This record gives sequence, C-alpha cells and structure tokens, in this order.
Amino acid sequence: MKDATRTDSFTNGTLLAAGVLVEPAQNGYFQPMAFDEMYQEIIRDHYKNPRNKRPLTHLKAVENPSCGDSVKVEVDSDSHQIRQVSFDGSGCSISMCSASMMSELLSGKSVSEAKTLVSRFLSVIRGELPPDTLDDLGDLAALKGIVELPVRVKCATLAWHAVEKALETV
Repeated sequence: MKDATRTDSFTNGTLLAAGVLVEPAQNGYFQPMAFDEMYQEIIRDHYKNPRNKRPLTHLKAVENPSCGDSVKVEVDSDSHQIRQVSFDGSGCSISMCSASMMSELLSGKSVSEAKTLVSRFLSVIRGELPPDTLDDLGDLAALKGIVELPVRVKCATLAWHAVEKALETV
C-alpha cells in the first residue's frame, strides 16, 4: 500500500490512526484492518478465552432447541449491586462469546443498570434500536452485525434472556 505509514514504535501491535484500525504487515508498514476482521477477532477471543465461565451444575440450562446451544447463568449479588455474573454452557461461537461479553459487562454493575443494559442489547438485536447503540459497550459492539443475520439472533440472545430471568429474582 503506497500511502501506508511507517511507525517503528508500533511494529508489533495495532495502531488506531485517523480513525482507521491498522495492523503491521510483514514489511513493517501498517495496513488497514477491516472492521469485520477486528470484530471476528474479538468474537474468537471471547470464544477461546471466555470470561467468567465456570461449572454451574446446580442450575438448569436455558436452551435453544433449534441449534442445541445451552447456557446457564448465575448472578451473584445483593439487592442493589452485582458482584459477579458467571455462565456455563456449550454452543456456537456467537452464543458463547455473547455470554462471555455479557458476564464481563454486567459484573460490578448495579442491578438497575444491568437491567437497562440487558434491555438495550436485546432491543438492538431485535432491530428496535440502531446497531451503533452498542458502540460504547466495549467488545459488545462486535455483535452489532447480528442484526443482519436473523438465524443467529437466538444464539446471540440466549445468555441475555437467561440473565434477564435471573435478574427478576434479585
């Protein structure tokens, strides 16, 4: 790429320059990284290295019968504050990374704030709010493309419906 910028101090990492995510090529020059690629990498990372996943044998799983995804969600909280959201389950990369992102986002939040975030995410995935609504929610923005993939909506929302039910009892 002729107009690529050489930046020696960042040759081993990514760089955000002028709003464009770039990554080093083998020649040391930074090349634009497609946002789809960036989101795929975030999804892959949460799938391979799930946050807050642990055995929850005492809970009943919420399942998606159309594909076999299964998830259990536990909310450790008092009546006002969530200490930790944990999950356990198996399924496709979208369902498991969504559960990981959800547990990471909601842990440490107030119960009220968590309920608002759950509602917000579900509204985006149902198409009731614009996908860009997720942009300020960290890694969760990687799932905004699910809106365009109706067959994956159930996968992405499985853990969110489970935590929604768990929050009703807090």
